[in-house]
Amino acid sequence: MTTDSVIRQQADGVLQLVGVLDFRTGAALRDEGEKLIRAAAASNVVVDCAEVEHSSSVGLSLLLAYMRVAKQAGKTLAVRALPVEMRQIAEVSGLLAILPLQA
Repeated sequence: MTTDSVIRQQADGVLQLVGVLDFRTGAALRDEGEKLIRAAAASNVVVDCAEVEHSSSVGLSLLLAYMRVAKQAGKTLAVRALPVEMRQIAEVSGLLAILPLQA
């Protein structure tokens, strides 16, 4: 596992979450992700989770925070490549239905 947990811009409107999403990395990832969402010129933002190595419930909390910020900024947000681990946590917590998952 890498110790580098980041959210980075792949292209305008496409952000990539990378690494481990947990209590140690959550606050910094939330702050940086919110800045990137606000700064995006695109009105549709995609958060790509394909490079997430591990996630606690913090990962879902991040996605919910990103959804809120996107809405406040007048943008739509979609989540791409949600890992099985995060999908299971979302299902158990009743959040799967509200996550804007991209096929």
